[in-house]
Amino acid sequence: MSTQHLVQAEDIVLMHGSHLALDSSSFTLPAGGVTAVIGPNGSGKSTLLQAIAGILEPSAGRIQVLGASVEQMRPRISYVMQSVVYPVGTPLTVRDVVRMGRFSTRGWFKPFGADDRKAVKDAMGLMNIEDLAHRHLEELSGGQRQRVYVAQGVAQGHEILMLDEPMTGLDIVSKRIIDDVVHAETEHGHSVVLTTHDLDEAAAADHVLLLNGSVVASGPPEQVLTREHLETVYGLGALHSPASALVDPPHENC
Repeated sequence: MSTQHLVQAEDIVLMHGSHLALDSSSFTLPAGGVTAVIGPNGSGKSTLLQAIAGILEPSAGRIQVLGASVEQMRPRISYVMQSVVYPVGTPLTVRDVVRMGRFSTRGWFKPFGADDRKAVKDAMGLMNIEDLAHRHLEELSGGQRQRVYVAQGVAQGHEILMLDEPMTGLDIVSKRIIDDVVHAETEHGHSVVLTTHDLDEAAAADHVLLLNGSVVASGPPEQVLTREHLETVYGLGALHSPASALVDPPHENC
């Protein structure tokens, strides 16, 4: 993995209107790998992704992405939201939605070229949705629809793929396909930042950022996903699951 910083945040404060979503926090994220952002509901995970993607401007502090301003880097960031609202009855096919991933860099009206068509075809193949190309979004299951949105993000020319809880509530097939694509992104030199509630998913990442209204810990999974950190954030009663045993530091023999 690259030693360059993907994200550098200095004393950032994030607000939604009058609501404080993330209190003053500083951290760095490494480039070239998978970063998992975890924390309980309301901890600031989605808000932080919006700030890194340039959708939400910090109320205080500064964020840089690959050493540049978020505004400069925005065309190189592909952001897939947790849920996408679409008008029921809109005659959008799966292929139409994936093609939209190309609009951010080429514009809405420029004719598609060979590179555009290849990017769309490759993204649909990766997400195993080629057989759904002519179906409408409202005809799809939740898992199929989420794969379409991830394909749209992959089709966009990007260096950074950001996913807001991409596998929450999905069937096992869709989870496996999305997980494979997430980890394959790094083989192409891309960086991935995703939010998750799944400790196993976080443990498989290269870097973990633990939030609870501010940054609690940041670093490799074995340093962040400790029982002490998780009990501090989630409470004592939240850790009676097999997943918690996977992130405990090893104990020395006595």
